[in-house]
Amino acid sequence: MSNTTPYVLVLYYSRSGATADMARQLAAGIESIVGIEARLRTVPPVSTTCEAVAPEIPDEGAVYVELDDLRNCSALALGSPTRFGNMAAPLKYFLDSTSSLWMNGALVDKPACAFTSTSSLHGGQESTLLTMLVPLLHHGMVYAGIPYSETALLSTQGGGTPYGASHLAGPRSDRSVDEHERALCVAQGKRLAKLAVALNAMRQGTS
Repeated sequence: MSNTTPYVLVLYYSRSGATADMARQLAAGIESIVGIEARLRTVPPVSTTCEAVAPEIPDEGAVYVELDDLRNCSALALGSPTRFGNMAAPLKYFLDSTSSLWMNGALVDKPACAFTSTSSLHGGQESTLLTMLVPLLHHGMVYAGIPYSETALLSTQGGGTPYGASHLAGPRSDRSVDEHERALCVAQGKRLAKLAVALNAMRQGTS
């Protein structure tokens, strides 16, 4: 990755792998747009055991996010499995640490989106996406869902919402991301990247 090319931060927490797979599909959509890159990052789990310390580098997958990853991004894609209709605690824990960015307005006018995975079709996909939207709005970000011009929204038999990409993982969390869900992840990544490029140009006064 170039040190100068603008990037979309794809930040996620994944327990069984489905949200991580979705993150990679969004990244593919982002990187299909000229002039911007995807930066995949994750967050460490949280523990009720006070002595528990996460390793500095995960055993596999994306590396852990740092505050500068968020500060310097051109856009943000936020992904989490559902926990009782809300985002998972590890992702919320990280977002709760971003007050300094809020105070400095570091994320104002940057585009953002969210994506999620649930074990059941009505297990809180839409409520999770909507609650993930709340801290993004507090940061002054511009939220981008998925428009119905993406025909997979009308034909999906699994996940997929206008609020963001979603996935039906099944009761054992072993259902793979299907064709329609994958297409919607890629489409959301493309849309977010296009908005990031356009808004970057506006901020730099080149549009």
